[in-house]
Amino acid sequence: MIRNSGLSLSKKYRPDLLIFLVLIPLISAFNYYLTYSNIQWNGFLVLTFAIDTTQGYLAWLIVRWIILRLDQSLPFGPKPAKRILLQLLLTTFSGLSFIILTTELVSWIAKGRPAVLEFYTMDVFIIGVWFLVINGIYIGLYYYHTLQEIQSQQPKIQPVFSGFAVKMGNQNLLIPGADAAALRIEDEYVLLISLAGKKYFLDESLDYWEKELPEADFFRLNRQTIVHRQILLGFKKSDHGKLEAQVDSKINVELKLGISRAKAPSFRAWFMPSR
Repeated sequence: MIRNSGLSLSKKYRPDLLIFLVLIPLISAFNYYLTYSNIQWNGFLVLTFAIDTTQGYLAWLIVRWIILRLDQSLPFGPKPAKRILLQLLLTTFSGLSFIILTTELVSWIAKGRPAVLEFYTMDVFIIGVWFLVINGIYIGLYYYHTLQEIQSQQPKIQPVFSGFAVKMGNQNLLIPGADAAALRIEDEYVLLISLAGKKYFLDESLDYWEKELPEADFFRLNRQTIVHRQILLGFKKSDHGKLEAQVDSKINVELKLGISRAKAPSFRAWFMPSR
């Protein structure tokens, strides 16, 4: 359920701070473009633009505060219509009220009279639309991060390993993973060693196979060797925190079985996952 989302309030809407630090001045500039047909570039324009942009930032912070409070008292939940409607009403009313009050205050201080009628007939409508846009951005960010969290909690499906494709003379063979004992580097080549003791040359590197092989079955002991779990009997301690894997004596092939101190904990966890 979305209501029990593990997302913290500070992460639900990222990167809203960066978005609106950039967007608010752009909104102010666009409002000027829609409102005024003859814009004169002078000090007065810079001053009024700065005031309007500051109003925009403060109104946005009010909207953000209301949204975060609603997240605590009325989360979106599986049926978010009530929450979204209440959020739209509260944020738009509060934001517009703040813009109207501060505009009237600035007008009385600067001009000694109330704001012009066009402010109420045009500007307020345009600003109201922008509050709907701001809400849309927050709602979109919320569901985007919620979807990401749900996806991150879903178990990753490991691709099915079909086996090792090898060539023997003019034959192309597929050696099942269950028939593999180990992979090792010999000179510049990678050898696949089967449980029956047969050896096959592989074209890909050991680094490649380390990524491709099922983690539950195969482990890379060191730079030279990857082993299948089925041939391992256990391990013993070596010098300086190192380990040495022990394999079935039936595997009559020389393998580098040393495990470095750095890799020893991950090998222990892999070999004995329940401990």
